Amino acid sequence: MLTLGFMTLNLKTEAGYFTEIARRAKEHEIICYRFIPSKFSPLTEQIEGERFDPDKDAWVEEQFLIPSILYDRCFYGHDLHSRQCKGIVNWFKTKDKIQFLGFGLPNKLMLYEALTKSKLAPYIPRTIQARSSEQVYQLLQDKRRIILKPTDGSGGSGIYSIELYNKEFIVKTDKMTHQVSRTFKSKSTLLSWLDRILSKADYMLQPFLSLQNERNQPFDIRALLQKDQFGHWSMIGKGIRQGKEGGIVSNLNYGGIAINFEEWLANLDERKRRFIIEEIDDILTSLPTILETQFPPLFELGVDIGIAKDLSIWILDVNSKPGRKVLLETKPELKDFLYESPLLYAKFLQERRPEPYERERVISD
Repeated sequence: MLTLGFMTLNLKTEAGYFTEIARRAKEHEIICYRFIPSKFSPLTEQIEGERFDPDKDAWVEEQFLIPSILYDRCFYGHDLHSRQCKGIVNWFKTKDKIQFLGFGLPNKLMLYEALTKSKLAPYIPRTIQARSSEQVYQLLQDKRRIILKPTDGSGGSGIYSIELYNKEFIVKTDKMTHQVSRTFKSKSTLLSWLDRILSKADYMLQPFLSLQNERNQPFDIRALLQKDQFGHWSMIGKGIRQGKEGGIVSNLNYGGIAINFEEWLANLDERKRRFIIEEIDDILTSLPTILETQFPPLFELGVDIGIAKDLSIWILDVNSKPGRKVLLETKPELKDFLYESPLLYAKFLQERRPEPYERERVISD
């Protein structure tokens, strides 16, 4: 029987999502497991984790072999456990007998560099690696306002707006409940702060783009793409993420709200509406193919698209481990499909290429 394993750094992370998928797995003859990569033993090739018991409608502790297909939902930080788990997952990816639902994307800087060499280059904000505090300062002198982003960030965390205004330097970052703002009155104090930030993680620099609505709220379009049961890319849906007034990010975790895309679009005049639809459709049609010619196979993509006040269109982020909250809130009719689609694609992968590891499992049993 096909087995599907959910990998995460904490069994409580996305527990609801995994449970909803697992509840639908029995009718597809799939057994679902969830585990933390660090619980894998290379000596026994056994994992300490949990199996979903459909009769009990609950997860039960169990030791098991590596499932037939792995669904990687690990979100790494800079802590020791994250590094340990990332190393194990990368090791899994080197093994031909271990199959992934999707292999994921590299860090944001590498992703932007790849896209700037494609037909989508006009939609990519100019992006460079932040190599030193002096470099950041020089760019700030030229652009007056810039964005500092972690190259391995997710969910809108760790993003800073830095602005030169009246010979002072204003730094802002959004937190889950509020915005933090600091003002540096001299170059030396700014550089000192930048040195501390850049020593903790890798960052990249982008120009500040005016992506706010008429109420000064940051907003963007979140689109979800997935492969279907035939292995073809499909547009699942789009929604609007709208952040707090004066905020930097629109992420729902930082106080943003989800708005129905079609309702938002209906409020625009016909010329703007047609232009936006055509531009976004062109981006979303081209993007999966471009990525899969340069990176390993994927299963799903969350694409964040910004629209500036001058109607310029920007690809803000592409995530191979997207959330579903925007669509679940704005298109609840998609709920069953969103929970079933990983199962359908897992079956496609299994039927397309039976795994040697699964055959070994049967023999050893």
